[in-house]
Amino acid sequence: AKGVKTVLITEPFILTTSQKWQETVDKKALATFKNGTPAVWDFYFGNTGIVDVFKPEGKEWFWAIYKRLINQGMGGIWGDLGEPEVFPSKVMTAAGKADEVHNIYGHRWAQLIAEGYRNDFPNQRPFILMRAGYSGSQRFGMIPWSGDVNRSWGGLQSQMEIALQMGMQGLGYMHSDLGGFAGDYFDNELYLRWLQYGVFNPIFRPHAQDDVASEVSRKDIVTKAKAKKSVELRYQLLPYNYTLAYENSTTGLPLMRPLFFEEPQNESLQTVADTYLWGKDFLIKPIVNPGVTQTEVYFPKTANWFDFYTHKKFTGGKKTMVKVTEAYIPTFVRANTLLPMTAVVQNTTLYQNSELNFIAYVDGNGVSERTFYFDDGTTPNANTAAQNPELLRANWMADDKKIVLTFSQNETTSVPNVSEKKGTITLYNVALKPKKITQNGLAIPFQWEAKTKKLTFLYQHNQSK
Repeated sequence: AKGVKTVLITEPFILTTSQKWQETVDKKALATFKNGTPAVWDFYFGNTGIVDVFKPEGKEWFWAIYKRLINQGMGGIWGDLGEPEVFPSKVMTAAGKADEVHNIYGHRWAQLIAEGYRNDFPNQRPFILMRAGYSGSQRFGMIPWSGDVNRSWGGLQSQMEIALQMGMQGLGYMHSDLGGFAGDYFDNELYLRWLQYGVFNPIFRPHAQDDVASEVSRKDIVTKAKAKKSVELRYQLLPYNYTLAYENSTTGLPLMRPLFFEEPQNESLQTVADTYLWGKDFLIKPIVNPGVTQTEVYFPKTANWFDFYTHKKFTGGKKTMVKVTEAYIPTFVRANTLLPMTAVVQNTTLYQNSELNFIAYVDGNGVSERTFYFDDGTTPNANTAAQNPELLRANWMADDKKIVLTFSQNETTSVPNVSEKKGTITLYNVALKPKKITQNGLAIPFQWEAKTKKLTFLYQHNQSK
């Protein structure tokens, strides 16, 4: 009723004390010993066997469980311990010995879920969160994470490189348990820095052992108020982030991108992981140590960059020391590029992509073009030509006398009520008060703040105009 979609954690281990044990034995769903009897061993939660996802009987039994839960309203599937975490060498599967198939178990597990959705729920978009996979697991829509990372500054420090490496290997949705998972270390500064980094991650998901609560709602009133700003910004970036997901799906470009994507010939950037690009137009420098008041940032030479919060300009091609505040991590935006944002919503089902607020930073003469993708949040394979995805092209052209913004939209779309866009356009670093602003040849009102060089006006785009 509140728009929350339930994602249930599942594991491939079946305890011998479980009421499901005899059923899996009778249906031959389990991996076996060499003599054909169900393989069992002691695990930290008891004596257990494991579902053989390599044979039809195992896949059919496992999917029947999922199918029942989906019919009950489950919104997504979480597969845990699928390395598998404990998989003795003497265990046999239909595809070979445990040691031979160990690394592809999670891959095949994700495959059976993806194929089950496609066959039995073809109109429902899967959500498949898995701790283990293999090369090519992205074809099953797998969302991986970095496992039970230590809840410490050291745990945070490794996350950028992990995500960047995995993104370049094709798994664009690699992320971490925000705040850290393991241990009882209590540090609100660490928690907030991890969430601030998480805003510019493929998946924003706090999760941890119950020694210290990971959910924003369980924090003290001061920490909760600060964390709320990160959550709200994440929602405001929905139109931008959907576009990154579209690019990943259609081109393979990761959502998180190393700096050398901007300067491929700059060998010094090939090992830089502490600063990265979120899509093409955000430059992010996470804070991964306590008490930091300033940090060095390299700004790619392909553009000038503006501080997302203070609107200060930084010249591309230079390393610069920047001030650090506890309220946010250093975040910069490419000059002369329109970025779409939206109002804060309580969950993604309330997101209205017809209301967009664009921002841009003016920096002399410049030309840019961006294509933004809009999504209904439910359709499988929504990016394909057959689904006729809704795309909005935004062109920017600025010279000494004028700025021209042009929007064009595909004429037909499978998503209803989206032909019209409206909202605000806010331009920063506008040197002079504009003489006039016109839309479709008609003058429209605007607000210009001389002190802050900020220009704001309302716009409305309709494909028929």
